[in-house]
Amino acid sequence: MITVLGSINMDLIATTERLPQPGETVAGSGFSTAAGGKGANQALAARRAGSAVRMAGAVGEDGFAKPALALLDEASVDLSAIAHTGEPTGTALILVGGTGENMIAVVPGANGTVNVAQAKAAIDAMQVSDILMLQLEIPVETVEAALTAAKAKKITTMINTAPLTADAARLARMATIVVANETEFELFAGRKIADAEVRRQVLEKLHGETGQTLVVTLGADGVVAIRDGLFYSAQGLKIEPVDTVGAGDTFCGYLAASLEQGLDFERALRRAAVAGSLACLTPGAQPSIPLAEAVDMRL
Repeated sequence: MITVLGSINMDLIATTERLPQPGETVAGSGFSTAAGGKGANQALAARRAGSAVRMAGAVGEDGFAKPALALLDEASVDLSAIAHTGEPTGTALILVGGTGENMIAVVPGANGTVNVAQAKAAIDAMQVSDILMLQLEIPVETVEAALTAAKAKKITTMINTAPLTADAARLARMATIVVANETEFELFAGRKIADAEVRRQVLEKLHGETGQTLVVTLGADGVVAIRDGLFYSAQGLKIEPVDTVGAGDTFCGYLAASLEQGLDFERALRRAAVAGSLACLTPGAQPSIPLAEAVDMRL
């Protein structure tokens, strides 16, 4: 089973011809709402990839709580570890430009109440063979407590270092598997990375020091990784993106699920990259996450 400890949001999405500059107003061409939050997105992706999933987090007692959990519930994700608090359900305000690129502002709300006790309870309910997935949209001390408790229990942990925070590099060094984009990986590495060869050298150096599985997503250029001393790369699909919101979360959920299901790392990486590509073809974070059948037929 996969346990995801993380954020649960409602996404409020506006589409525009192009993203505005600071201080500029642009006309919107559409508006929609969709369930989101990096934790919930990754939980749904892992479930659609075929794994049993438990979601631990928090929502409010407002009108957004039920729709924020609707797709998770529909997919039979275990929601018994989700708390209901007096804070409003988290929200994300998303602008999507004509090229599919986006700008996002997140208001944590109930996500900020996910505490150390909840983290420890989530780990207590896990088996050694399970995988714990974490992101950085809940309090730092909660993520740290979860990583510490999981390590003591010898549970495999995957952290996605997003959104980028001052604590990301420190927390990432506590995890078994680290998934970062190019910018986040530079923070983790503590240096600028000029090209692919330098990136590989830095990956090999860090892996030699920590023994961690390190994964760097490169957008349209695919993904590179190092695991057990071996270097890997994988490509997604050649696509024209409609909306890149949720693509990274889809990648993470599919990677964790594929590993939990026993796929070898190379195939798991490719499967996750293909899933991330397919997630760019439909608007919205959770509605865009593909089912396993759609992904596997493209491998």
